[in-house]
Amino acid sequence: MVTLEINGDSKAYPVAILMWHEIVNDEVGGVPVTVTFCPLCNIAIVFDRRIGDVVYDFGTSGNLRKSDLVMWDRQTESWWQQITGEAIVGELTGTKLTTIPAPMVSWSDFKEATPDGLLLSRDTGFGRNYNSAPYGGYDELDNRPFLFSGQIDSKLPSMERVVGMDWVCSGVAYPFSLFESVPIVNDTEDDRDIVIFYTPDTDSGFNAFNSTEARVIGSTAVYDPNLNDQKLTFKIESGNIVDERSGSIWNMFGEAATGELEDDRLAAVIHANHFWFAWSAFFPDSELRTADFFGS
Repeated sequence: MVTLEINGDSKAYPVAILMWHEIVNDEVGGVPVTVTFCPLCNIAIVFDRRIGDVVYDFGTSGNLRKSDLVMWDRQTESWWQQITGEAIVGELTGTKLTTIPAPMVSWSDFKEATPDGLLLSRDTGFGRNYNSAPYGGYDELDNRPFLFSGQIDSKLPSMERVVGMDWVCSGVAYPFSLFESVPIVNDTEDDRDIVIFYTPDTDSGFNAFNSTEARVIGSTAVYDPNLNDQKLTFKIESGNIVDERSGSIWNMFGEAATGELEDDRLAAVIHANHFWFAWSAFFPDSELRTADFFGS
């Protein structure tokens, strides 16, 4: 699920639907948004679709660049690179959309944290079988990316998922394999503190529905650990995410569910879970932080 919480309204967008349509134009909490998912790069990014006083409507152009989705807006017919949110062809070339935090987590986590949250309906008006997997098995680690002709950085398998953040100078990425030894990442980038929450119980969106060989890949969320003028440090304890100062239990949405800090909430940090080949193609100079960096 790609999830959103804006001005008290929560919505979830199933990957099973996004696999087929790639873009949803919507409004959440009074904010016009475009929910995007590139299945070839496993990139889910949500944008505020306002530029100045104009609300733009986006669609898929049918084109790819470095295997990543190229969007177009229906108002000016400019083309936009999904991974960067930047217009690359047309009247709006050079303009960047504002990105909105949107953790990609399991349906069970979303439902537990936001029981009144809304779910994108499968009644889309299109004759698609959303139980099928159009890219079934595509995320096997050593698969060759589809329609990608560039050189793949050999530091990681091409389809390794990474938590990528491009607000640092040249970008930084944390591979999902890191979470096997460092289940919670407490780190600092460009003098900005972050914490990466990870849960191992999320199925791959590339699994066929009811597959007997469903692949579990986990999911992540990134937050600023500073709360009430104090920096919190997090760990896994008895299977729960807890902060070391108060022992409060936190959910994947950065909210303290129980304990001294109950109902307090961390500020979300914008990130996405890219396939390594796509991240390294667009951010070739980014830092890669593996278990060795954390001494594990």
